Amino acid sequence: MIELGKYNLLEVMRSTPHGLFLEDKEENDVLLPGKFIPEGTAVGDYLEVYIYRDNEERLVATTEEPKFTLYEFAGLKVSDVNAHGAFVDYGVGKDLFVPFREQKVAMEEGNYYLVYMYLDGETDRLAGSTKVEQFLDLVDLEEDPLAAGDEVTIMVWSKSELGTNVIVNNRYKGLIYANELFEDLTVGMPRTAYINRVREDGKLDIRLEKDGYAKVEDNAQKILDLLKERKGYLLLTDKSSPDLIKKELGMSKKTFKKSIGALYKQKIILLEDKGIRLA
Repeated sequence: MIELGKYNLLEVMRSTPHGLFLEDKEENDVLLPGKFIPEGTAVGDYLEVYIYRDNEERLVATTEEPKFTLYEFAGLKVSDVNAHGAFVDYGVGKDLFVPFREQKVAMEEGNYYLVYMYLDGETDRLAGSTKVEQFLDLVDLEEDPLAAGDEVTIMVWSKSELGTNVIVNNRYKGLIYANELFEDLTVGMPRTAYINRVREDGKLDIRLEKDGYAKVEDNAQKILDLLKERKGYLLLTDKSSPDLIKKELGMSKKTFKKSIGALYKQKIILLEDKGIRLA
């Protein structure tokens, strides 16, 4: 079965003036237009292609890489707004439609929003929604035994008085508290993070850094990298302001002090009155 909105591994069956026809194991076929055919492709080869509907609602294949696929989230730019809804550019030939009923706030052309891709059951068309909360689950530890310290993938969702809301592993609600955030995050930004706590309400407290010594090791490397960029010297000490340390390194003053302490003990750096220097 050829799956709409997903990558499919299909066999090249025949060539036509318009492109290649690809088939699945059940002999369902789809056209890969000529402009998307990789050089050297021959009948009998297998290609991994993304499937969507063209402007005439026909299934079509592409070797373009979409910014996300069915049942995933992405931060996307609005390319157009009309009387029916908005359209967002997600990297393939046809923009994704976000109907008005699926917009948490009225979307405006040129702005970025976090969008979820779903399949409209009535029309069998791909569509988007910015009402992302309805597509998120609460953690069930029997089904998914997450624990403090686990590495996860997050995507920035929105900001609140408490901190920054994130989507965890494309499925769960998470929060990074404001007093634990030491770098700027933008909506739709994906990155690696760590579970700080699995809450009783099924939500997750998230932090961007590891706990304990592993965190120190990572941040010590960040300091070393910046030292090398700055020709072996940084105008930072344990007396520098937390704001300056956050601006230069994206970490808390407490973490910075632990990291330079570890580097000093290993005789990798020298601590001077006005800065730190590579030994």
